[in-house]
Amino acid sequence: MRLLVPFLSIIAASVPTVVAWGAAGHEIVATIAQIHLHPSTVEQLCDVLPQYADCHLAPVAAWADKVRMHMRWSGTLHYVNGIGDHPSQHCVFGDEGWAGSPGHNVLGAVRNTTMWLEQGNPGAEEALKFLIHFMGDLHQPLHLTGRDKGGNGVKVKFDNRVTNLHTVWDSRLIAKSLRTVPQNYTLPLPSRRIESALRGTIYDPYVRQIMHEGVLGRFAPLIDSWTSCPPVEGSTARPYPPAWKPQQFPLGARIGSARTPPRGLPPTDDGVVCPYAWAEPLHALNCEIIWPPALDELVSINNTYLELDTPEYAGRIKDQWLVEQLLAMGGIRLAATLNYLFAVDGVEGTSSLYHME
Repeated sequence: MRLLVPFLSIIAASVPTVVAWGAAGHEIVATIAQIHLHPSTVEQLCDVLPQYADCHLAPVAAWADKVRMHMRWSGTLHYVNGIGDHPSQHCVFGDEGWAGSPGHNVLGAVRNTTMWLEQGNPGAEEALKFLIHFMGDLHQPLHLTGRDKGGNGVKVKFDNRVTNLHTVWDSRLIAKSLRTVPQNYTLPLPSRRIESALRGTIYDPYVRQIMHEGVLGRFAPLIDSWTSCPPVEGSTARPYPPAWKPQQFPLGARIGSARTPPRGLPPTDDGVVCPYAWAEPLHALNCEIIWPPALDELVSINNTYLELDTPEYAGRIKDQWLVEQLLAMGGIRLAATLNYLFAVDGVEGTSSLYHME
């Protein structure tokens, strides 16, 4: 079924409380996306975004969490729960089906908000704000498992404070990174594109670090794969955006009208937009690193909980630059999707991320 996001008003009344990344995380994803938007995309988005956003994605990135209490139908669209999924011992991503109503999950939400915007339906502002948020949710791996409400029901310690596993990934790991960003990233980078996307926030230095050391550094060989979907046999549609170098912006182009997923692909995916294919390897991280086996081995006695701010857990995640990679991946995929939807047909250009102008 097609989920008409801007006008859907009825869904299951009881939904678990799950929040991905926190406001800062969602805004970081949106800011990285802003850096990678083609100028013609920004021009189009200015007409869709609310005036207070000032043509920027970040001010609306957390909107979908703020409206959940009175848009209760949207609650299940922030996550997806695979039946039989139980990290850390057993990770399955849809092999046995999905819990809940068909399509009423973050995979369906990404596809349907994209289609809603592509078709030019009324309610574009609301659909855009949802898409910006859901793309962030898709890249928080605990939103891809239903065990203990995505880790909300699992108490742990972080920095010797009692919290839960979801909150560690929602905000604590990001907050720890914000405190340890090298001082030189408080200064502007020699890039007008990057600096024009920053808004004087506490996380600006972190975005600079992710861009300089990640997107233009260790992540550069991976970025082409981030914005591609599995090839569809017999399809003439090319991936979006056109191939781009790490020093360049992805340039989008319209491919056609709404598409029907080819036979054999998940109903959310096609050769252009593929939230399932993007999310599947991220879900596997729940078994690989995010949900430590010690959580199942530990018996809580006298409010004793597993400490995760350790070299073995938080240190390993930082060494792998895992949080930074997920934030960058979410931002670049969001930008690619928006460039696909909004960039002017036939645009050309290779604007450098780093230049002294």
